[in-house]
Amino acid sequence: MEYGLSTRLFTAERLSSRLLDRIFEAGFRQIEIFGAPEHLNYRDAHHVRDVAQWFSDLGIALHSLHAPPYSEPGSGRRGGFAISVAYTQRRLQIDSMDEIKRTLEAAERLPFRFLVLHLGLENDEYGLDRFDAAFTSLEHLRIFAKERGVTLLLENAPGEINTPTRLVEFLDYTHLRNVGICFDAGHAHLAGNAREAFGILRERVSSVHLHDNHGEKDDHLLPFEGGPGGIDWPGLMLDLSAAKGSSGESPCAFLELQDHGPKSTQLKQVCEVARKLEELEQRAAGE
Repeated sequence: MEYGLSTRLFTAERLSSRLLDRIFEAGFRQIEIFGAPEHLNYRDAHHVRDVAQWFSDLGIALHSLHAPPYSEPGSGRRGGFAISVAYTQRRLQIDSMDEIKRTLEAAERLPFRFLVLHLGLENDEYGLDRFDAAFTSLEHLRIFAKERGVTLLLENAPGEINTPTRLVEFLDYTHLRNVGICFDAGHAHLAGNAREAFGILRERVSSVHLHDNHGEKDDHLLPFEGGPGGIDWPGLMLDLSAAKGSSGESPCAFLELQDHGPKSTQLKQVCEVARKLEELEQRAAGE
């Protein structure tokens, strides 16, 4: 399995060639861009073009883009809204689809393989009305994405509608094609058991997010920083070592971390953790 880095760690700053240089120099060749509008202004053709030029100059393909969680900079303030494909209110559903389509349009200048998104919001209660709303949205978006060479990936996340079991139910219920799964270890741990969650999703997983927490909040800590309440990393890496998605490929695993201050953004430390995870995986594969 190849290890990459999500730019979520740096969403406090605008995505630039200088930041991408730091990630490349640290040794990461697989990158996922976090689509927060203050970080990647996907509406600005000039910004998208500048980022695309960096990838072109280095001869690197962008693996994935994480759909924006909100429509405006600053966590949805200043008249913005939380983006969800499962809104039952038609106006919010249309506005969310439009915003996701804007991120997909970035693929015309900045090609990427996957768009990662959540099925619903954290506080959404499960209901077939939400499944129906999400199906309507994704049926439209998957075609729009496919025309741009992009596959949609649904990520397990906090909230009733985003659990591994519900995601499998949704995909079985809708029979959607060109839609896969991004397995998020930290979110799965918050819900109870990361290894059990991966077992539910493993046949559909095309990408992986790795981060830790204490079992209480979605902290997006470095793996192994969760302490006694954290993820069983040796056990999870044993499972991931044998993972093959629907395409038959081993999924790429991205460290998806939160900026918790200057120490957390030290890429040297992030690289050391990636090497430790790789050693666990290789040891598991050899057993």
